[in-house]
Amino acid sequence: MITKRHFLQTAACAAATFAAPRGFALSNPSYPSRSVKWVVPYAPGGATDVLSRLLCQRLSDRLGQTFVVENKPGAGSNIGTQAVITSAPDGYTLLLTSTANAINASFDPALPYDFAKGIAPVAGVARIPLVLVVNNDLPVKTVADFIAYAKANPGKMSIASSGIGTSLHLSGELFKSLAGVQFTHVPYRGSAPGLTDVMSGQIQGMFDNVSSSFELVRAGKLRALGVTTRERSEILPDVPPIADTLPGYETSSFYGVGAPHDTPREIIDLLNREIDTALSDTEIKARIAELGAIPLHGNAGAFGGMLTAETDRWRKVVELSGIKKD
Repeated sequence: MITKRHFLQTAACAAATFAAPRGFALSNPSYPSRSVKWVVPYAPGGATDVLSRLLCQRLSDRLGQTFVVENKPGAGSNIGTQAVITSAPDGYTLLLTSTANAINASFDPALPYDFAKGIAPVAGVARIPLVLVVNNDLPVKTVADFIAYAKANPGKMSIASSGIGTSLHLSGELFKSLAGVQFTHVPYRGSAPGLTDVMSGQIQGMFDNVSSSFELVRAGKLRALGVTTRERSEILPDVPPIADTLPGYETSSFYGVGAPHDTPREIIDLLNREIDTALSDTEIKARIAELGAIPLHGNAGAFGGMLTAETDRWRKVVELSGIKKD
């Protein structure tokens, strides 16, 4: 005989199942029940891999399933991003989001997806300041010196970047606009070859993430003039913000985690809690600090708000530069 209590319990379970988003029952407590793919839309190496592998190891330990880093480089992060957007929204494919996603929304008119609609924000990871570095033989010691030298030598200076449309490139374009100076942009395939040519004197300077250039500055192989954030960087404490000389100037690189749109809220919340907790772990905090990065704490909603703000910020820089992807 079916009791009234049994009937009500059965009905409640059925209602929860039919109300669940596609691909996952909200009452299912088993997530994750298999390995989770963490897509990094860049080649192996650098801060993206370090941060991803640190967090994947922590999530694997905490949640009892393997979180696997999968590098899907190409097209300025678009290949990896699109692969995640078109994946099942079940929590088993995640994306390391970055500044490139915020920039591409306005920089690439032919973008085959709508990032804001295709990705659900999960959690912030870290923000990394950029730094303006120059060749040691360039006769400048400060940002003010650099601006004066550029004005006195119009068109004679070259600034490297890790590629057209990157945060490094557009940070230089914003600087040009606010400072009223001109220099030639020279794009490279990554930061390393650009930094090499700055050290050799073939290129006069570069805006670069502090994580890949601070050791060269500390070793005296490059001179740092200013960081792009409003606050000083802990790993380059003697380098002032560019905004001290150029009011209103501010850029940085950021990383976070996203999932395909329609991923169940309880999965997003679970991942957010675990990632946010991991960012407070002593070992992970120390490693993030070694990269010159600043942890991004907060819930999924806060990270979503940050993504919107960053997308708007970089749209203005793209419009100011007048540069878009061909």
